[in-house]
Amino acid sequence: MPSNSSTFVAGLTAAALAAVGFLGYQASANAPADLGGRQSGGAPANGTHQDRRNPAALPAGSGAGERVVYSLAGDRVWLVGPGDAVTRTFRVAPGSVDPLPGRYVVTSRSGAVTGTDGTPIEHVVRFTTEQGATIGFSAALDGSMPEPDPTVRTGGIRETVADGAAMWTFATIGRGVVVVP
Repeated sequence: MPSNSSTFVAGLTAAALAAVGFLGYQASANAPADLGGRQSGGAPANGTHQDRRNPAALPAGSGAGERVVYSLAGDRVWLVGPGDAVTRTFRVAPGSVDPLPGRYVVTSRSGAVTGTDGTPIEHVVRFTTEQGATIGFSAALDGSMPEPDPTVRTGGIRETVADGAAMWTFATIGRGVVVVP
């Protein structure tokens, strides 16, 4: 017979899976239909949200309006301006803790601080906290984009210095951030 704590953990796991599934459904249900082998629901015919033929293409199901879009699987960011036009896209190096897929807003910013890995960083744009780690975009002053240490909880999503400057200009407090799988 399972203990009360294992029943509790199983219940939490089921609730977390349900929440992630619901967020995925919400994202795909709000996606506009487009061309290029996509189903009418906006998802590619292969069932993923990323266009495998063009990895730099804005993912279907990433919402509408001016926003930052971050793809967990693609380690890529899109800055989406008026009329859903992509103004910039670039690769990033994630921290050891990922945000959950969903919709967020920029909650705080810092011009220059020291990252959790001890590296001086600039243009920090934060949007959530997960597993005790603050999640946000930043650029290392030395231009490095190291692999995260899996033994340390870091939520810093590293950008190049140039991409960090573009993010800083675009992602002001309250700007939407959409995280896709």
